[in-house]
Amino acid sequence: MNTNSRNVTYSTVGDYLLPNLTLNQPRKPLGKYGRLRLNFLKQQHPVLYNTMLLSGSLYPHLMEVEQTAESRMQQTMQELLKQNPAPNKERHQMEWVQHMNSLKAQAEELVMNELIYS
Repeated sequence: MNTNSRNVTYSTVGDYLLPNLTLNQPRKPLGKYGRLRLNFLKQQHPVLYNTMLLSGSLYPHLMEVEQTAESRMQQTMQELLKQNPAPNKERHQMEWVQHMNSLKAQAEELVMNELIYS
C-alpha cells in the first residue's frame, strides 16, 4: 500500500508506514578535497552537515568545493613557480622533485585553510 501525503510516498512494512526517502548521491565520486570537506563538516559542524544532507545540498556543495580547490591548487602552483622557479629538471632531478613537493605543500596548505577548513 502506497499513500501520498505532501508529495512523500509511503510503503507498508509489517504494521508500519515508512517514507520512501532517497538521497541525491553524486554522479561521480568525491575527490580528495570533497572528502576532506565532508569529514570536516561531519566532525566540526554536525548540525550544518545534517541540514545540508537532508535538504539535498550536501553533495553539490562538496563537488563545488572539490572543483574550486583543484582550480585554486593549479593557480597557486603557477604563482609559486613564478616567484620561486624550479631547478633544471634534467640536471638536478632530486632537487626539482624536492622543490615541487615543497611548493605543492605550500599551495595545499593555503587551499585547505581557505576552502576546506572554513
